[in-house]
Amino acid sequence: MNNEYQNPLGTHSEQLKTNKINYLQQLEKDKIIERQIRFQELLISISTQYINSDLSDINNLINKSLQQICEFVESDRSYIFSYDFINNTTSNTYEWCAKGVEPEIDNLQQVPLDYFPQWVEAHKKGEAFFVEDVSLLPDDGEHGLRAVLEPQGIKSLITIPKFKNNELIGFIGFDSVKQINKFNDHEKEILFVFANMLVNIIQRKENEERIKAQEAKKEELLQFLSRQNEELNEYAHVVSHDLKAPLINIHTLISWFMEDHKEVLDDAALTPLHQVIFNVEKMDFLIKGILDYSTIDRLETEDKSIDFNLIVDEVIQTLLVPSHVTITVQDNLPSIYGNAWRFKQVFQNLIQNAIKYGNPEKGTIQVGYTDHEDHYQFFVKDNGIGIKSDYYDKIFKVFTKLESTGSSSGIGLSIVKKIITYYKGSIWVDSQEGSGTTFYFTLFKN
Repeated sequence: MNNEYQNPLGTHSEQLKTNKINYLQQLEKDKIIERQIRFQELLISISTQYINSDLSDINNLINKSLQQICEFVESDRSYIFSYDFINNTTSNTYEWCAKGVEPEIDNLQQVPLDYFPQWVEAHKKGEAFFVEDVSLLPDDGEHGLRAVLEPQGIKSLITIPKFKNNELIGFIGFDSVKQINKFNDHEKEILFVFANMLVNIIQRKENEERIKAQEAKKEELLQFLSRQNEELNEYAHVVSHDLKAPLINIHTLISWFMEDHKEVLDDAALTPLHQVIFNVEKMDFLIKGILDYSTIDRLETEDKSIDFNLIVDEVIQTLLVPSHVTITVQDNLPSIYGNAWRFKQVFQNLIQNAIKYGNPEKGTIQVGYTDHEDHYQFFVKDNGIGIKSDYYDKIFKVFTKLESTGSSSGIGLSIVKKIITYYKGSIWVDSQEGSGTTFYFTLFKN
């Protein structure tokens, strides 16, 4: 017979203790999970602030986030350091301190890395450097890690490396001055995320400042070029205007001399005088071209809707069209908002060019356009001598001529290009030697 006696109350009491332990353990687990969730939410909140900020006051933004993280992990001082591996030092760039904790940022500039080699080595490996109890560190001399930390009143610390493009650039850290602090693995992971966020926000700020600096330089350059262009145009205008008077006098005096002495001057004597007249007229064309070129973007007359059929007709009426040249104009050219003088210059120079380099026996010139979705494409086509492809880009440059004979200024096509560019259009040429040339240009619809 079994005489052992089992006390049911004792069994029940042990079960209650077990249940209580399990309950407390579950509470502790729930508490840890809840803390981790709050930590993640805080990080999301900080990230949102970074994303939505214009970074005009990045210092306050970073200091605020240092405070938020530091208070959450129950530390007393948080900071950011930059590594300088060229000079083998590190410097404190940002710092937040809890009430009653002395700031150390001024004392931690260009600190030699030799003071804490194990710290730096951990960061180079991409690892956090954590000291739970500074007082337990070995006494490794006046420049050792313990000697550096204890005067700052630090009991515990953790530092997280910062990397940019796989390069170690610094670290963030959290000091516990009032009490010893512990960090679990999950908190360390979140601190690594925070370190990456800081790198990104600082890099974003650097990029914005770089872009602003580039834009400022660009604006400064544009203003400088605008002033230079205005001064050059003004100079060209003044000089050209001043040159016309003496040229007129030379032309007049030579003409009078030739008229007064025509009975006594033979061909040998008249030839150089005719050459002088020719060069004076050539210079006059050149000066007029410079004046026209410098005036293109200086016109102050009001823009209006211009009927291109009327413009082209007026241009043709003012030109000396040889009898062997036939000009055909499309009868439904569009109207475009702009300046009549500028548009006349375009067609006058292109048609003059077509007459000059047209077929010497039976020249034909066609003026027309094609309609596109947002612009018109105009053309002036001739059946003349054509242009070598090597000259396609050169002919639009100032003073460029295909031949040195004649009184042409070499500015006509440059004027055309400047006007078309002024109206944000494009101009190009298509030509074959001996088969003719077509100039195309575009103008946007109003």
